[in-house]
Order: sequence, then C-alpha cells, then structure tokens
Amino acid sequence: MIRVLIVDDSPTLRFLIRNILTSDAEIEVAGEAKNGEEAFLLCKKLNPDVITMDIHMPKVDGYQAIQRIMAEYPRPIIILTSTESDIRLGITYRGLEAGALMVYGKPHGLPGEDPEADDLVRVVKAMSDVKVVRRRLHGNKPIVHPMRRQAGKSVSQGLKIIAIGSSTGGPPALKTILEELPATYPLPIVVVQHISKGFTEGLVKWLDSVISLHVKLATNGEPLVPGTVYVAPDDIHFKVTRDLKVKLNHEDIDSPHCPSVNVLFHSVAEQFHHSAVGVLLTGMGRDGAEGLLAIKSRGGFTIAQDQSSSIVFGMPKEAIVIGAACEVLPLDHIGVKLREIGIA
Repeated sequence: MIRVLIVDDSPTLRFLIRNILTSDAEIEVAGEAKNGEEAFLLCKKLNPDVITMDIHMPKVDGYQAIQRIMAEYPRPIIILTSTESDIRLGITYRGLEAGALMVYGKPHGLPGEDPEADDLVRVVKAMSDVKVVRRRLHGNKPIVHPMRRQAGKSVSQGLKIIAIGSSTGGPPALKTILEELPATYPLPIVVVQHISKGFTEGLVKWLDSVISLHVKLATNGEPLVPGTVYVAPDDIHFKVTRDLKVKLNHEDIDSPHCPSVNVLFHSVAEQFHHSAVGVLLTGMGRDGAEGLLAIKSRGGFTIAQDQSSSIVFGMPKEAIVIGAACEVLPLDHIGVKLREIGIA
C-alpha cells in the first residue's frame, strides 16, 4: 500500500485529492496538512511514501516545507499548483531546486473525467518507488569527480547539434547538465521534455534564469544558433532541418507523446548523422530509446543516464537494453562530457 500525505490549505482541494488517490486500491491517504508546518510534523509522525505539496499556504509555505522535509525526512514530493502566474513564470520550479521531484497542475475532477486526475494517480504510484536523498537546507550542488579526458567528438570533428530527451525527473536533471556548459558553448541544444500541458513556458523561464546558456521555446523556422537551448512547445512535434532550423508540425506520427523524444531524435539522426549527439535522461516509458539508437546507427554519439542517478529508470533503461547508448553515465558526469566533446 502506498501511503500519501496531502498538503494544501484548501479543504475542498484536500477532499478532491483524497478522493482521486483513494480511487486506486493501492493508495492510502495517511494524513492531511493545511500548511507547511503541519506537513513537516506529519511527515515525521506518519512516515508517508509520497507527499503532494501546495506552495502558497499560511505560516510556512510549500518551499520552506520542502526544504525542511528534504533536509531531515527526505521522501518523494510532488508539487501541485493552480496559480497561473507561478506556472507561466516558472516560479514553482524553485521547489525542484529544494528537492521536489515534479510539478503538476491541480486536478479539477475525478479519474476518468479529468486527465490531470488520471495523471496524478499514475505519478504518485511511480514516485513511491523513487529513492530520494537528503538535501542541505540551502540546497546541494552535485560533487562532480574529474573525468579523464577521452578521445571523442569535438567541434573540430564536425559536431553540429546536441539533442536531449527527458520525462519524469527531467527538469532538475536538465538543470544539472546544462549548468555545466558555458554561455559560449559552440553548439545549439534541442530538448523534448515530457511535462504537463501549460508548464513548458515556466520551465523555459526557470532554466533560463538558473543557467548561463540562453533557453527559449522553439518557434517554427527559426535558426538554431550556438549557446542556445531550444525546448519543444506543448502539443507539437519538434524536428530539425539540415540547414539547422526548427521544424514544428502536427504530422500524424504513431507516438503516444506529443512532442515526442523519438520524433526529435529520428530527425536529428536523419539530418546530421555522425555530427549529432543524443542524450536520453530519466523518465517513465520508452520514448526516445529507438530514436537514440537511430542516432548511434548513423554514426552519432549517444549517452543514456545511469540507473543510480535516474529518478525513474524507464526511458534510459530501454535505450541501454537495445544497445542505443555509446556511454551510460551518472547525471553529474553528463554535462562534463558534453563540455568536453563540444569544446575542442
């Protein structure tokens, strides 16, 4: 049985979330808290498997609660928000820096009538198996052990593009990787991140505020320039052209995801062959595995995140199983590797 602590200052929303979660026989609501102070105390007392966390609450808000919980009683935390400005401006992503795993929109109905409710049940069950680590109150920066420089691809060997795919646990993983790269990084980076609809713009604003590279939503037809990260918009597939431009379209491609990591990776493989690098990060499912294999088969260099550092070892595992990864690396080594192969 998966035991969940619900944290929200609205009795109505606590009631709705309780009904959503208990609609699944494998989930039990262990307790409810109306502010961050109660959340911390109940976490200590009840030892829940997962916490759903509101942000804007009286006395102690969600950010403070996440910091205290992750410093003393770490466990998977899912942020639920309905504040439009937070979503649009990426404010809520501060919670990921504090140690929360995901940001989702608050549900408005029950499973079967509200997709967000169905997603919440699925995500809570997936997050219950995640092994989280203790965080210092002021945050942790991963310790990166120096890597011996290896002979590999570099700009002088014709690299033109980096493509990254991620899903569950992806936003903090992207931050960890991209913050290793300087603003002068000589390659464009294209990204597909599975995320709840409406949260992509906020993700872009948050990443742009915490790393040196420029981060933006990709727009159809724009040129891909070095030192810039282009993130796929909601509900449209992201491809690239041979002359390094963005191609967005709604083609009826057989994929459960839109945007799809596989669609991006296949496009990169077809257009750039050995001049491409593909990176597949943490996430549920198998999206991106076949696309990563396509990049490798065309002579490109490919990386899959390892199991120990993945929030959910689904997508990278599928890639590893089919032989799509040239290298399998822990998260805190991937950015270092991209810096090495990108800067001659």
